[in-house]
Amino acid sequence: MKKTNLMRGIRIGKITLNIGTSKDDEKVKRGLKLLQKLTPLTPLKTFTKRRIPNWGLRPGLVVGCTVTIRRDAEPLLKRLLAAREYALPARSFDQNGNFSFGVPEYIDVEGLEYDPELKIMGMEVAVTLQRAGYRVKLRKIHPHAVGKLHRISAEDAIAFAQEKLGVKIGGVEK
Repeated sequence: MKKTNLMRGIRIGKITLNIGTSKDDEKVKRGLKLLQKLTPLTPLKTFTKRRIPNWGLRPGLVVGCTVTIRRDAEPLLKRLLAAREYALPARSFDQNGNFSFGVPEYIDVEGLEYDPELKIMGMEVAVTLQRAGYRVKLRKIHPHAVGKLHRISAEDAIAFAQEKLGVKIGGVEK
């Protein structure tokens, strides 16, 4: 009998929800309220770092809001994938084992109803996958590179999404 290596198991590291609102303060407030309805965590405002005169941006300007979920992320991810009907294109997966997709309207997410105050808003969802031992790269004292065989490839991420999350690859684009 062949034993499976527990260190090769893939898990969800974090889910990052992002709403880009441009420079409109009213949209930022609505985005913060929407993320608070969706998750138990407090969302943060995102600020510009560079000056882009053509777009009217300067450093320190609020342009969106974001929240990162690290614990108990799988139920939320399944609700967000259900809004996309569990279908993602293969190009949503990058070479580092992460995938991302957009939810065009929050009313598609299970458990959320239309709120006239929020109007219609969408969000971006970025999922980071990792294996046990990935902390070696991130730790403060004596960090090391993660070995080539221990990294997650796009094929590994696609296999994980199909088996554990029930995602159909090559699905219809929204």
